[in-house]
Amino acid sequence: MSGSKREVAIPAQDIWLGGHLVVPEQVVGIVLFAHGSGSSRFSPRNNYVAGVLQDAGIATLLFDLLTREEDQVYQTRFDIGLLTERLEAATSWLQGQAETAGLPLGYFGASTGAAAALRAAARQGVNIAAVVSRGGRPDLAGAAALAQVVSPTLLLVGGLDTEVIRLNQEALARLSCPKSLVIIPGATHLFEEPGTLTQVADQAAQWLLSYFSLHAKPGP
Repeated sequence: MSGSKREVAIPAQDIWLGGHLVVPEQVVGIVLFAHGSGSSRFSPRNNYVAGVLQDAGIATLLFDLLTREEDQVYQTRFDIGLLTERLEAATSWLQGQAETAGLPLGYFGASTGAAAALRAAARQGVNIAAVVSRGGRPDLAGAAALAQVVSPTLLLVGGLDTEVIRLNQEALARLSCPKSLVIIPGATHLFEEPGTLTQVADQAAQWLLSYFSLHAKPGP
């Protein structure tokens, strides 16, 4: 894949968050990854999904929502308000970068990161073209935020992850935006079974590309 790859530092109030930004040459949009509790920009599963998206022409920003010190505090990992603020800080930073300014923008959230992605999407409104949740806890975004989301939202859940299926079904009912819940057969929470993460990445790419095309600004 040709294009640009670089390590970045994103300002968020009085701290800096490390990230990895990849922009394909023929880019059609960009996705910010919101990792789950205890994870980081080095998450092998999110990096795999990012690679598939990059091959489809989608730029990706994988970044740490928490500093190393913050991540040592268990409660902080579940501070959805803080995670949302960090995601919005990264969104603002991206919108100010020359290579990504003006691109259709989406969120990909995993586990607790899905709650932050949906809460941020509720606050960002039409600025967010689409949201994808992988094994997420969208219920943690809260009923009020879910009702305000206008970004088309895809919820992907493993077929063997029964409790999370139930929580996603409840969250889906609260969403009034274009929405879909896809259950990946034979997959557990982390999609470690052969072929299941490939299905996640393919579903995510299709969803994002379809809504990025609607969000794309016409050329001169």
